[in-house]
Amino acid sequence: MLKNFNKVIAAFAITIAFGMAAAPVEASDQKSWMKAIAKKVAKKQKYPRSALAREIEGRAKVKITIAADGVITAHEIIQSTGQKILDREIPKLIKRLSPLPATPNGQERSIVLPINWRLT
Repeated sequence: MLKNFNKVIAAFAITIAFGMAAAPVEASDQKSWMKAIAKKVAKKQKYPRSALAREIEGRAKVKITIAADGVITAHEIIQSTGQKILDREIPKLIKRLSPLPATPNGQERSIVLPINWRLT
């Protein structure tokens, strides 16, 4: 059983999958949009209790498609954590995340979310 742990850290890095580069004016909007997404992920991610008790850690990569209005229309686990208990949490997290902030220039976007469950 997990005893004296200081903090459970959910570290998020977000990588954008674009077909073309954003214009400089959009870069600021893009950056604040990504920060808003990272903040929401940090707020909504949960560490499954049984994974905590068994000290299970993992990292997944999830591709999500976001409509212009911020609704997540699709998701795909492109890299599993290797831990069923954590992988089962991913669709639940995606459901809690939707809707995200509307996309910066009103177009559908796909991004890859690396999602980490790590004990420290």
